[in-house]
Amino acid sequence: MRAAQVQEFGGPEVLVTVEVPDPVPGPGEVLIDVAYADTIFVETQIRAGWGGEYFKVAPPYVPGGGVSGVVSGLGPEVPGEWLGRRVTAFVDGSYAERAVAPVTALTVVPDALDLASAAALVHDGVTAAGLLELTGLGATDRVLILGASGGMGTLLVQLAHARGARVVAAARGAEKLHLVRELGADAVVDVSRPDWTDAARTALGGDTESESRSAAADVVLDGVGGELGLAAFALTADGGRFSAHGAPSGGFTPVDPAEAARRAITLFGITDVQFTPAGIHRHTTTTLTEAATGHLRPVIGKVFPLPQAAEAHTAVEGRGVVGKVVLGVSGASGASGVSEVSGVSTA
Repeated sequence: MRAAQVQEFGGPEVLVTVEVPDPVPGPGEVLIDVAYADTIFVETQIRAGWGGEYFKVAPPYVPGGGVSGVVSGLGPEVPGEWLGRRVTAFVDGSYAERAVAPVTALTVVPDALDLASAAALVHDGVTAAGLLELTGLGATDRVLILGASGGMGTLLVQLAHARGARVVAAARGAEKLHLVRELGADAVVDVSRPDWTDAARTALGGDTESESRSAAADVVLDGVGGELGLAAFALTADGGRFSAHGAPSGGFTPVDPAEAARRAITLFGITDVQFTPAGIHRHTTTTLTEAATGHLRPVIGKVFPLPQAAEAHTAVEGRGVVGKVVLGVSGASGASGVSEVSGVSTA
């Protein structure tokens, strides 16, 4: 089978298409014909050599962890009813035409949902739903979302809006700001402006000038990290919650734990969104169902074919694509679902 393999740590060009043996499902496992593979920013960072203390991988390796597709083979002890089912799963090495997964890791894709959208929810849907549960976001909260126009950010905006919170979405540029407002943000802030933190305070609910200066977020969902994350931490209300779960800036936000404790701010980090198998299944089921019923819209900006995995990583790193980048894997049953996704463009 074909797979996109990282030959050595480096730029996107180190991702090349190779032929590797088909995986064979063992006891309790299934073989999946991959229709779409999810992509997330951290995969580009790992490919470049970052994050060795968090992710134990060494070239050559096939990147990626989330797929949607059709079960085409069964290992011993797997009920025959799984054969032919449309599923999502976390796997080892998703940038490939086939993958194996334990049957306990599968989530059935509702009939009303296309496989491209399902793939876009594998990582980001789980993390977004889990974050809102973890931070206890409620209808009386004011939430600031950094990286709001990305694959997960667009889901967070919608899910937070559905909970009744006041949603302030931070992103770069008019096109991205228009999208997140369309998805339910009550206010938007352009982080490319030098005065964005002042604009954020106003958007968080100050009716007068003095109130605007003191307004703050009950919850900050930081999917960016770095200096932007630190600036957002300063916008967190005393007694609030701050989640530093993203690092596309090159590192997670270096919040001072002592300062957080002084202000009674509860901190969450990347380890807090490593869910149990039961939690993953629950959050996946929830987001797939919400998407199938039209209550949640996965925003897919571009679909790249598997042989263009390097171009997909370039697009992810360039941040020019609005929404999610996914890989369309040729030869997989169900891969024709791309055209069903509103707003999708193909490379």
